[in-house]
Amino acid sequence: MAETSPHTRTKKSLLGDIIKLIVFLGIGFFFIYWFLLKLDDEQKQAIWDSFTHANYFWVAMVMVCVMLAHFARALRWQLLYEPMGYRPGLNNTFGAVVVTYMANLAFPRLGEVLRCALLRTSEDIPVQKSLGTVVTERCFDILAFGVVVLVGLLFMYGQAKEWLVDILHQKSQSLPSLALVAILLVVGITLLVVLYRLLRKKMLRFKPFRKIDNIIKGGLDGLRSIFHLSPRSMVLFIVYSILIYFFYIAGGVVILQAFPETAGLGFGAAFVLYLFGSVGMTISQGGLGAYPALVMEALALYGISQTVGLAAGWLLWASQQVIVIVVGLAYLVYFSLIKAKNKRVMNT
Repeated sequence: MAETSPHTRTKKSLLGDIIKLIVFLGIGFFFIYWFLLKLDDEQKQAIWDSFTHANYFWVAMVMVCVMLAHFARALRWQLLYEPMGYRPGLNNTFGAVVVTYMANLAFPRLGEVLRCALLRTSEDIPVQKSLGTVVTERCFDILAFGVVVLVGLLFMYGQAKEWLVDILHQKSQSLPSLALVAILLVVGITLLVVLYRLLRKKMLRFKPFRKIDNIIKGGLDGLRSIFHLSPRSMVLFIVYSILIYFFYIAGGVVILQAFPETAGLGFGAAFVLYLFGSVGMTISQGGLGAYPALVMEALALYGISQTVGLAAGWLLWASQQVIVIVVGLAYLVYFSLIKAKNKRVMNT
């Protein structure tokens, strides 16, 4: 059987990424079309009036909150390199984080690999070690987001008691199947670890496996880094994690000030906006269409009209994406210059 050439595999991978992008963008544009279809001319005009009468000073402040959240994430990411003996610069880690979010707007999860590659270029840190730290970050973020969800549900309870009870009841019906999936996953991972340990010495005789083994060891170093942080670094890690979510939610507080109808809503409503918006980010590519629609639904729980809610959702979504794209593009140029400089040094 003829082997598939690397060039052909690359083309297939690229085609797959393009198809995924088209599908996710299609979902996003469908949400836009669907909600516009439901609106009459008077409602569309009301949304446009909400845009034109919004206070754009607060929109700019949302951008500041987004950048501060990414800055806190860069500081937290730096800490995970300490146990491995690396000291990446803050400018490079911050730039890599922003490029991550920009890249993820085009291709889901592309940014996670790209930011590791950028630190390989700028800081000479092996990609596999960076990938380990990224996985550690994501695992911690899942736990932290769970806490945020619980707090958010408490804030929502008064506004959406019946809705929450129905949702929780529906989800409780699927607990047996979820438990089965979790058990199978744990068993599968355990079997892989046992096989790896039993066969590792024999397989190290083969060069391809040695490369894989080096990648696994580097990834494990990154994964274990959080357990080797000093007490001071661990405290900072938790503080930075809190700040990340604080600034995300603060962006919601800020956008509420941009409209007279929502200016009286507080931190609790912003919690709800963050929860609904996070769901929107997973439904369509970059939250296109879905994010503003779900923000509108969140604000409806507080009696805010559809027109103002949709306008607030679009402004909150657009302000986050615009600043990420602008700063991300600037850092792509910056990293390209570093790469070109490194090539010149190697050639001299």
